[in-house]
Amino acid sequence: MNLNLQTIINICYFAAAVLFIIGLKRMSSPATARGGIVWAGVGMLIAVVATLFTPGLHNLPWMISALVIATGLAWYSGKRVPMTDMPQMVALYNGMGGGSAAAIGAVTLIAIANGTELHPTTATSMALALIGSLIGGISFSGSMIAFAKLQGWMDRRFTFPGQQIFNLAVFAVTVALGVWLFISSDNLSITVIVAFFVLAFLVGLLMTLPIGGADMPVVISLYNAFTGLAVAFEGYVLQNEAMIIAGMVVGAAGTLLTQLMAKAMNRSIANVLFGSFGAGASGEAQSIEGAMKAIDPSDAAVMIAYAERVVIVPGYGLAVAQAQHKIWELTQQLLKRGVKVRFAIHPVAGRMPGHMNVLLAEAGVPYDLIADMDDINPEFALTDVSIVIGANDVVNPVAKTDPASPIYGMPILDVDQSKNVIIVKRGKGTGFAGIENALFYKDNAKMLYGDGQDVASKLIAELKALD
Repeated sequence: MNLNLQTIINICYFAAAVLFIIGLKRMSSPATARGGIVWAGVGMLIAVVATLFTPGLHNLPWMISALVIATGLAWYSGKRVPMTDMPQMVALYNGMGGGSAAAIGAVTLIAIANGTELHPTTATSMALALIGSLIGGISFSGSMIAFAKLQGWMDRRFTFPGQQIFNLAVFAVTVALGVWLFISSDNLSITVIVAFFVLAFLVGLLMTLPIGGADMPVVISLYNAFTGLAVAFEGYVLQNEAMIIAGMVVGAAGTLLTQLMAKAMNRSIANVLFGSFGAGASGEAQSIEGAMKAIDPSDAAVMIAYAERVVIVPGYGLAVAQAQHKIWELTQQLLKRGVKVRFAIHPVAGRMPGHMNVLLAEAGVPYDLIADMDDINPEFALTDVSIVIGANDVVNPVAKTDPASPIYGMPILDVDQSKNVIIVKRGKGTGFAGIENALFYKDNAKMLYGDGQDVASKLIAELKALD
């Protein structure tokens, strides 16, 4: 059987698609996620190399140079960026993917305007080029705002009266320009193309500016889905099977993950995008009775040393303190003493999907000790001590009791049902939602103030002193 070059390239694309799907499947479990990333990475390498052999490819030296530089930058940044900044990195990479799809659309539209397009323009390819450009542009600019918010360069929210009406008007004008470009595809105007992309970027900015940091995991996941869809559409325009398959896989996975995370917050995706966090809250918030009660490391160590069951609830503060390794060392000390220890993970804990799982995996915590919210909540009533380290809004009981609270209706970890609760916290500040945590004032709760890593070190030392 004689195989021509294009057939070999298509076989490589098929192999890459299979590896993408296998990799994605393996990423569904923490135990196999690392291998899944490798499988998907090998698939992408195969697809990229195969593409470089496409007949009639132009500017090959420039493309190879870009690949080498980008790979070097990604390798360097991946090694240097701390886990606390990983959400920003994910947002940035999402944005780059969307921006790349938008750039493909822009080049395609300009080529059509100049009469230099590489592929025959059909109504379908023109429509998908415009839709991919719109979605990619929104994903790019929106992800950049998400990056700036997570990096601390921008206030959490930016709102003004009539914002949603203004945003809708800008989006409507953008769509109208897209329709105009589609109708006038035989005589495209460069000015209209530029205006279309400027407005597409503006839509992404306006969508993301009013969204608070507590919603960022959902937003990052949504823009990931947008990027995948944009890549798939532009893949059809370029007649590139690998882009179509990879884009659709990413788009589908991102969409499902976004729906799951929105469900975990008991909010619709529309509410996340078009209603600022807590917009549905009304009335006066319930007053919180009681007072915060401090505990020192020695008393806390005695409490957990002689407990039968301990549950550790990590949050973003764990990442900030880089305390995951010390927390695992603390866990090992408790396990040696016969204490049953588990970790409770809320779906939106941290600043990106799976943030806490990544941190604990980095520290070497066995997967069988990690439980999600639905599995662990029935066990809190039987738990002697729950240790909350760096988590806030995801353990706040007002989500179940106060209709006026911005987080009302959001499923939480039922830490308050534990016999005793130790909250490790730097100070008395509020969480990302900006509200007081009623858990901190409960009779069974004690505040252990200090940096998470430092506190864990002191608890380890006190436990060893008890031996």
